[in-house]
Amino acid sequence: VTVSVLYWSPVMAENDIADFEIGGEPEVTEGLSTQSYADLDPEKLSPLLQPIMSRQATINIGTIGHVAHGKSTVVKAISDVRTMQYHKEAVMNLTIHLGYANAKIFKCPKCEAPDCFAAYGSKQPDTTMCKHCDSPMKLERHVSFVDCPGHDILMATMLNGAAIMDGALLLVAANETFPQPQTLEHLKAVEIMRLQSVIVLQNKIDLVKGAVAEEQYASIRSYLKNTSAMNSPIVPISAQLKYNIDVVLDYICHVPVPRRRFDLPLRMIVVRSFDVNKPGEDVAKLAGGVAGGSVLEGVLKLGAEIEVRPGLRMRTTNANGETVLECRPIRSRAKTLSSEKISLLYAIPGGLIGVGTNIDPALTRQNKLVGNLIGKPGTLPDVFAEIEIEYSLFAQLVGVKSANQKAVKIVKLSEGEALQINVGSLTTGGVVSAIAGSIVRVRLMSPVCAKPQTSVAISRRFENHWRLIGWGRITLGVPVPLVA
Repeated sequence: VTVSVLYWSPVMAENDIADFEIGGEPEVTEGLSTQSYADLDPEKLSPLLQPIMSRQATINIGTIGHVAHGKSTVVKAISDVRTMQYHKEAVMNLTIHLGYANAKIFKCPKCEAPDCFAAYGSKQPDTTMCKHCDSPMKLERHVSFVDCPGHDILMATMLNGAAIMDGALLLVAANETFPQPQTLEHLKAVEIMRLQSVIVLQNKIDLVKGAVAEEQYASIRSYLKNTSAMNSPIVPISAQLKYNIDVVLDYICHVPVPRRRFDLPLRMIVVRSFDVNKPGEDVAKLAGGVAGGSVLEGVLKLGAEIEVRPGLRMRTTNANGETVLECRPIRSRAKTLSSEKISLLYAIPGGLIGVGTNIDPALTRQNKLVGNLIGKPGTLPDVFAEIEIEYSLFAQLVGVKSANQKAVKIVKLSEGEALQINVGSLTTGGVVSAIAGSIVRVRLMSPVCAKPQTSVAISRRFENHWRLIGWGRITLGVPVPLVA
């Protein structure tokens, strides 16, 4: 039997260098609540409990919109964290990878809105005094921001981020015409993901006259009437000057936290993975790989046994000379749990966490685990190499026009056509193998671990770029054999 191991490398997971350093700072504990397993009563557990929010973000908010409209800047204004932490991003001043930052939002019970709101980093102590009246403030939200790239060639990266969003900030630059191409495409993407909470931020308001801003405001409101964001607030801001950021905090605190299922088996989505070891590290000091992502269901406890699925993908040649795809789930333990520099005893759904494992770091470096799920061994969904999707196509390409400035009509799918499929945090190529009415069967280049009714985004190649053309839900799949 011949075996070859396949490593699926997601889009934009190229050999880029991260400027941040994991584990380079001391652990933060001062002024924070202490976690206890006694608090893990599913009947009483809530993502808004102060002892929970003290150490872990419990809601994910994405920043979406056209390139250079201020997504990273608004995250910096709220969290004081620079999300562009890769060398190429710094050189180009352009978000390429998904960026992450946590922020705590406090509210003063005595001051009037919006002055009563203030945001700090995740290390902020539970006891924080109001800067206006010196009264004790209450922790309202601990948020993880998912900063998405706005460039059209990075749409797949944005879709990966949308998989873990509970709400979104849609950035619109006041000094540019509305709508811009990726403004429309990102808005359509969050509609596909059935994201209900969208806050529109009319940014760079300091660069235009009042009449121009009012005219654009009317255009935005008119366009939103025909979308799922029809009731979304539109907030004029200047992220650079931090103007109206307190109003944004007020709206974020009113984003409803989705109902979390603490009673279900663990299911965590991996959106990044890396090797924390420095080049030339002593063998005795080598640490296992780290997976970053968000718990979707259940609770992940420190020291718990975990399974990464699909894990290793292998092409094997059987006795008949046929090539067969097999997957080998990776078993490990949660050796460390952390939310930024804050150690955790357990992690609940919502917010972004890092899981230190004893997995060979060669398997986690450069986001090689992106697209996998983590769960209790034996409880994760099946792995599929071929899926059936109940799908719908848009009438025309979003944010794209032909040479004569007319909308580009989307033609029907055809057998043998190459597509790009986004399922959760997985981006993979696929080939249409059969079509029957509203059901399409797609053979995937990389297998996916997913349960029925999981949302799928469908993209097609147009002028050398992958363009979003439709969406759907998985109905069936062809399971891949799992080997120990």
